[in-house]
Amino acid sequence: MKQSMMNKMERALGKYAIQNLSLYLIVCYGFGYIISLVNSNFFQFLTLEPALILKGQIWRLLTWVVVPPPSSNILFTLIMLYFYYSLGNNMERVWGTFRFNVYIFSGMLFTIVGAFLGYFIYLFGYGIDALGIGVFVSTYYINMSILLAYAATFPNMQIVMLLFIIPVPMKVKWLGILYAFMLVMEAFQTGLIGKIIILASLLNFILFFLSSKNKSYVPPKKNRTSYGPASAPVKKMRPVTRHKCAICGKTEESHPDLEFRFCSKCNGNYEYCQDHLFTHEHVQ
Repeated sequence: MKQSMMNKMERALGKYAIQNLSLYLIVCYGFGYIISLVNSNFFQFLTLEPALILKGQIWRLLTWVVVPPPSSNILFTLIMLYFYYSLGNNMERVWGTFRFNVYIFSGMLFTIVGAFLGYFIYLFGYGIDALGIGVFVSTYYINMSILLAYAATFPNMQIVMLLFIIPVPMKVKWLGILYAFMLVMEAFQTGLIGKIIILASLLNFILFFLSSKNKSYVPPKKNRTSYGPASAPVKKMRPVTRHKCAICGKTEESHPDLEFRFCSKCNGNYEYCQDHLFTHEHVQ
């Protein structure tokens, strides 16, 4: 079977993928908080400002990733960042390091493109040099897109404890739907540039995740062939299970509420249920 473009890219560039990328994002936020507290004037030289980048301040194309999400409660922000760090780690295990890198970096690229698009719309559409776009731009929505990816990958996973503090007896898909609703509300309440930034930073989920989601192949009915004499009685066949955990043997027939995923780090097609996906030993 012909390899997908993503598989070809991974073979060529996979060795350059950054492991534990979620941790590096959290560290960047830490630096950003420290810089903003110690020298707020210097912090202004790090934001994503298309107008200033076009004037030669190209370092802003990289340094904007240290801009922390806006919040008046640092403790709550740290707890939330840890929560999304754990989700990012899980998604890296499921997708593999390279695919997770592409997901995050494509979100950053789309955000940069969105910032420039908003700048040019104001510049040529309204005749305004929209300096100050960097106030809206951080990797906040990119990190939040990890929750959407997790909810789409494990929709029926139960959240027993949110942030190890608040008991939340609900499935992840409802948390993802709640967050998507919050995003829509934020988009309606913000200006044009804010709308563009939110949409651009989530394109990694809309485009990348939906196009690369693992799908099981089931032959169409017209390609299924019966063998044997025409007079032979037709034996009722048991439904064929498509998913089976390599550890406990559970299937989607015996446990329809479980989620099943292949492990990208195991050599071979090994599939695991949600209870063993992150706890099994990788087959090498």
